[in-house]
Amino acid sequence: MSLLPNDAKKIEVAGATLDFFQYEKENITYFFFDSSMTGPPEPMVNAMAGLRLLDAKNKKLVMLNHKTPGGLFAKIGENFDFEIQELEDGRSLVTFGFKEGASLNADLNQTSCG
Repeated sequence: MSLLPNDAKKIEVAGATLDFFQYEKENITYFFFDSSMTGPPEPMVNAMAGLRLLDAKNKKLVMLNHKTPGGLFAKIGENFDFEIQELEDGRSLVTFGFKEGASLNADLNQTSCG
């Protein structure tokens, strides 16, 4: 099961340690990464790198992770919106969105899990 559309293109993201992909859907630019096969701190490091890409409401970050990243939500919840989709195989698909007036103020340098 591929979660990426066929037209997704691999992109370089500063500070990322995993592959990121970009695609468009209904006038929204999506950035996707899969951290489901990694352990700490990889999911947090890559989520913070990806969140730097969100500078407008028409951009979203999609994270596929082995579980819901509660520690990440605690760090960014005031600055970004997010939706969680639990997949049948137990993984979590989290879509982050830009929160007007707050996202540009987020400290995305705190990449430790503790």
